[in-house]
Amino acid sequence: MKITAKMVKELRDKTGAGMMDCKKALLESGGDEEKALAWLRQKGISKAQKRAGKTASEGMIGSYIHMNGKIGVLVEINCETDFVAKSDKFQEFAKNIAMQIAASSPQYISPEDIPEEVLEKEKEIYTNQAKEEGKPENIIPRIVEGKLKKFYKEVCLLEQPYIRDDSLSIQDLLNELVSVLGEKIVIRRFVRFEVGEKLD
Repeated sequence: MKITAKMVKELRDKTGAGMMDCKKALLESGGDEEKALAWLRQKGISKAQKRAGKTASEGMIGSYIHMNGKIGVLVEINCETDFVAKSDKFQEFAKNIAMQIAASSPQYISPEDIPEEVLEKEKEIYTNQAKEEGKPENIIPRIVEGKLKKFYKEVCLLEQPYIRDDSLSIQDLLNELVSVLGEKIVIRRFVRFEVGEKLD
C-alpha cells in the first residue's frame, strides 16, 4: 500500500512523533492507522515526544575506555531529575552509549546536527554517481534519498544500529528508556579520543 504524505501528517498530528517515525510506523503496519498508533506506542515514541517540551538539566557524564587504553569516550546525557540520573537504568544506558560511540565512531548525534554544506556535498556525490551509472533522471532523487539514509546510519549516533542488538537503533533504545523512566532524556554531546588520531 502507498503511504501518502497526508497519512503521515495525520498520524503525526495525533501522536506528535517525528515524520520519519510516522512513515515507518505506517509502512510497518501496512497503512493501518490503528496498528501504526500501537507500533509507535510500543516503541515509546509517542511518550518520548510528549516529554520533548520538558527541561532536561540533570544527568551525568558517561565514560568508556576500551580495554587496550587506545580509545576513550565521554558522553553527556541529560534527564529531568537527579533521582533518574542516579538510577541503575540511566547509568547503564550512559555506559552503553559511551561503548556505542567507541565502537561505531559517529560524528554527529542526529541528522539535524549535520552541517548543510556536508549534506550538500554528499547529495552532489550521490547524484553524480547515479548519473555516471546511467540511472534515469526521474529516479535519481530516490536513489540519493536512500544513500543519505545509509549515510545517516554511519555518521549519526541516534540512527546507528545498537551494537548489542542491531534490530534496534540508538533512537529506539532512547525511546524505550523514556518510556520506562517517564522523563525526557537527551544525549547532549560526546567526544571520542583515539590514540594517534588528529583532532580537527
